[in-house]
Order: sequence, then C-alpha cells, then structure tokens
Amino acid sequence: MLEDRIRNSSLQDKVVTPAEAAALIKDGMTIGMSGFTRAGDAKAVPILTEAGVLARRMPFQVDRTLRAAINRGEVMFIDQHLSETVEQLRSNQIGPVDYAIVEAIAINEDGGVIPTTSIGNSASFAILAKKVIVEINLSHPLALEGLHDVYIPTKRPSRDPIPVVSCESRIGTPYIPIPPEKIAAIVITEQSDSASLIEPADSETSAIASHLTHFLESEVEKGRLDLSLNPLQAGIGTIANAVLTGLVDSPFKGLRMYSEVLQDSTFDLMDAGKLSFASASSITLSQACGERVFGNFERYKDKLILRPQEISNHPEVIRRLGIIGINTALEFDIYGNVNSTHVAGTHMMNGIGGSGDFARNAYLSIFVTKSVAKNGAISSVVPMVPHVDHTEHDVDILVTEHGLADLRGLAPRERAS
Repeated sequence: MLEDRIRNSSLQDKVVTPAEAAALIKDGMTIGMSGFTRAGDAKAVPILTEAGVLARRMPFQVDRTLRAAINRGEVMFIDQHLSETVEQLRSNQIGPVDYAIVEAIAINEDGGVIPTTSIGNSASFAILAKKVIVEINLSHPLALEGLHDVYIPTKRPSRDPIPVVSCESRIGTPYIPIPPEKIAAIVITEQSDSASLIEPADSETSAIASHLTHFLESEVEKGRLDLSLNPLQAGIGTIANAVLTGLVDSPFKGLRMYSEVLQDSTFDLMDAGKLSFASASSITLSQACGERVFGNFERYKDKLILRPQEISNHPEVIRRLGIIGINTALEFDIYGNVNSTHVAGTHMMNGIGGSGDFARNAYLSIFVTKSVAKNGAISSVVPMVPHVDHTEHDVDILVTEHGLADLRGLAPRERAS
C-alpha cells in the first residue's frame, strides 16, 4: 500500500514515528508548516513540537488556542498580507527556514511532494528549507493528485510576468519539486482535516446577499459586467460564505472563482449549475459538505485548481483578472476605513489574511458585515475605526443587512453623509 504513496524506492526507509520526526526539531529553529485555513495542515509532528514551545507565528492563524496565546503576549504574531511572506523568505529578509513540515498524499518517483487539500506556502517552504519532513496522510484520497498547480515566480529584478490569464490557467507542476535527498523523514498519518466551523445563513446574511445581488444586477444593467460577472473571491468565514451562497438564487451564470480559499459556497454554486470553475490555495469545508465533495470528488476535480498562496493572492494576477473581492469586516467607519483583524482595536482575531491583497487590487473591493455584534451590544459601523487594515482608498462597496453603500467616486464628506 505504501508503494502507492511513496513511489521513490530510495525514500521508503525514511519512514519514522511522529516522535522520531519531532526529535529533529531543535530550540530556536524556524519551521515552515503546510496548511491554510484548516486544510492540509501537518498533523502528527506539530502536536509534539508545538506544545508550549511556539515563540513566533506568521502570517495567519485560525486556531482559538493559538489566538489566545497571541493575545496574552505569549506568542509573537506577525500579521502579513498572504502574498508577501515567501517573497521575504526568498530574498532573505526573514528566515531562513530550517525544516518544512508538509502534508502530502504521496511522493512521486522523482521525490516531488504531492500536497493534499491546500498548497498555501508549502511549496516555497519546502524549496527554501534546509530539510523537509513529509506527512503522508492516508485519509486523503489519491484522487487529489492532479489538482495542484505549483508555480514559483522567477527571480527579481527582471522577473517574468506570471502567466495566469484566466482562472483555468495551468502554469506549473502538479507537485512540489524538491530533490529526494532533502527529505529527512516521512511520517504516516490518517487524520482528516478539521472541519470548517462556518454557521448556516440567517436572515441577516441573507439580507446582505440580497443587497449584493441587486447591486451586481445593476452593474450588469449599466453594461459594466455581464451575467457571468468577473471572477469572484470570497474571504474565509461565515458571512462571506453565506453571501456567496446567496448567489445560488441569482440570475448570474457561468461564474468563476479566483480566491485563496474554497468553502461550502463554492460547491453549492457548482451543484446549482452557477459556477463553472474555481481556483484557490485551499479547500476548507464543513463536515457535511466535505463528505459530499470528497465522497464524489471526480465530479468536481476538472473544475478546480489549487495554487501556491503567493499566486492565488498575487496583486499582478488579481488586477489582470479583474477580481470582484468579497471580504468580511469586523467594523468599518463612516469614511470607509475597515478593521478586519482587531476586536476593539486591541485583540487579534485571525489576521488580515488575503483581504488586503484583494482589496487593493480588485476590480471591485467589497466588504460585508452584520451591523451589530455581541447580540446587539456593539455597533459594526463607527465614526472612526480603532485599527485600520484597509484604508478608504481601497474600499469600494460596504454592505450590511440594512443596505449597501457605493463609495466609488465619493469625497470623504460625501461618504460620511
């Protein structure tokens, strides 16, 4: 059975226990971990290496325990645009990476690592790291092979254009290319990804979806878009997912996605015949949707691509494709500044993630949120946000359950009125 998963015979004696692999990690090392938005995370080795020993984290997180440690000051968190991390690693501004720990469905004959449900920064971590630990996860089907498109930008300052010209563009390899001798250890696991914790749509998110649908319909009527719209991006989380699901009942058809994460809404739209193709860096699903999708994966496979995070979120590609970006705000102010990360301006949630990559470069930059939080105790619309992630210069449209504000072409006084 393992011959199907470890196809390079010289690597089959690299299989060790999680404890033996964890023993390779020493104090002070920098570790590049696979995974993004709960998908494709390395699972066995981090449990043994992260218990109370993590000092610094970048560029994003969605774990409640880690978030609490960050807000207690026990872990230093560098909140970065997702498109920037590996650029800084590659140019030696940060790093170096001592070990990359990468989850995979298999290692091919040449030593290439075939990822699972995300690529994230795994490809660059593995290429740049001194050594690589591979977790072969038997819970992921081999049907995932061929889903991935690994492309690493050429060197600066005379870098070639990234040749993504549509959501469907394939420009790289279906595996992470590393020499076999770089693999220090292989661990066999059989543990599924943590299911997404998104909640079902409610009356408020349905109202937000309705406002957004009507706005996009008006853009079609004005000749700015057609019924297939421009490629869509939706940030992680309940509200953005619910809003995208609302397009199931819209008149739009032939939709495409170019996003950093694919959630339940992606496959709801595919099943409804609305979405024809989706490109991202990870697939993060609820338990029920995961069973539906991965239990019948061949139905969806030819409509999907997973890319490295720096390509899914690259400003060059986002601007070329004319993305309609839909991201969630914690709060926004009357001028259009958005806080996406800090509760009350001081306590970190998940991080800016990819919202900044898309907000600055999208054809339409849309932020959605419910008008109040904490059962109505806190307004999400304030005179001035206490923390700014996205300035008024990067925000086009704001939507709550009460309505939609189109800020395009408005001066600050007009926005505030």
